[in-house]
Amino acid sequence: MKDQVRHDQTKPRQLDDYFDNAPCGLLLTALDGRIMLANRTFSEWVGCAPADLIGRRFPELLSVGGRIHYETHFAAVLQMTGSLSGITVDLLTADESKIPVFVTANVKVSASGEPEALRIMAQDGSERRAYERELLDARRAADRERERVQLLAATLQRSLVPPILNPPDGLLAAAHYHTASADDVGGDFYDLFPLTRQEWGIFLGDVSGKGAGAAAVTSLTRYTLRAAAAYDDDPTAVLHNLDSVLRHEFHGDDPRFCTVIFGVITPVADGFDIELASGGHPSALLLPAHGAPRYVDTPGGQAVGIIRNPRFVSTSVHLGPGDTLLMYTDGLTEARTGPQRRFDDDNDLVEFARHHTPTDAPLFVAAVRQLLESFGDGLEDDTAVIAVSVPPRR
Repeated sequence: MKDQVRHDQTKPRQLDDYFDNAPCGLLLTALDGRIMLANRTFSEWVGCAPADLIGRRFPELLSVGGRIHYETHFAAVLQMTGSLSGITVDLLTADESKIPVFVTANVKVSASGEPEALRIMAQDGSERRAYERELLDARRAADRERERVQLLAATLQRSLVPPILNPPDGLLAAAHYHTASADDVGGDFYDLFPLTRQEWGIFLGDVSGKGAGAAAVTSLTRYTLRAAAAYDDDPTAVLHNLDSVLRHEFHGDDPRFCTVIFGVITPVADGFDIELASGGHPSALLLPAHGAPRYVDTPGGQAVGIIRNPRFVSTSVHLGPGDTLLMYTDGLTEARTGPQRRFDDDNDLVEFARHHTPTDAPLFVAAVRQLLESFGDGLEDDTAVIAVSVPPRR
């Protein structure tokens, strides 16, 4: 019995200590926010004795922004719902400094069911605010770094693509490069350039991999193709020369290879003859002025730089008035158009070309560009296209 009495006498003291020294600020206010009771923790935060806070309105202890939010939002929410949770405001201390706190409150209801007071709890949010600032600073730094990487990738990508195409007189040319990721450098490449007064070189290809390593291979491949074509204009010889360079430069633990289609353009009386050689690359697509689009097949050509003594094959195609020839990388034909479907699974590219024939190089490349944009996230790989055409007779 004596233990029970002692326990009953100790309990109020424990409750008083818990209230005064709770790890959060505790307030009891009237419905208009006037403080009726404040614990020691809260009073120490604001730099006032608990007795000095009695009669002051809680909103007066908030910063200007917090005061406005309390009057226009917090009080209304309490009146309508009876509770408020996790609102962030700043407390003003006696020296005008600010302490970020998270405010939770509910309405005390009388025995008759009428609101009669507000219970308010404030938790110190200084550490969380500092943590949030650190997160924000880290995010801003990451955004700046990503912008820097994207700028570097875009600059490097532009350096790997010719600024202009140089077709012969009487031949239209257009090209487009679609980058699948702004954060990385792709390995697709193309070019159109004069070899002699009577011959022009054209090529398009795709290097294995991405990033700086692929960019190095792309740069080497472009300049090797140009130099090899100036030395020997036989398209298959050009590909053999490139194969030797790639296997010499990249072997062992870091082999690099590419697929490429290389052509030599020669003006003739009624248009242009093009001899094309393929090194494992998708066939070029011919859109004739009259008739159905068809592939210019180069069967049996093998990728460049991957095996010893590869086989390269060539074929010839004639471009007359109104004819267009398209070369492309597999990012186009392998774009996802459904859960289990890729573009060109059912000869879609030929059908797409049929709907745009007759056409010319600039018009058809513009149509392909719109097609690539329509794939959205389904376009998972970089894509390059280049087209040449002979204007129709007037």
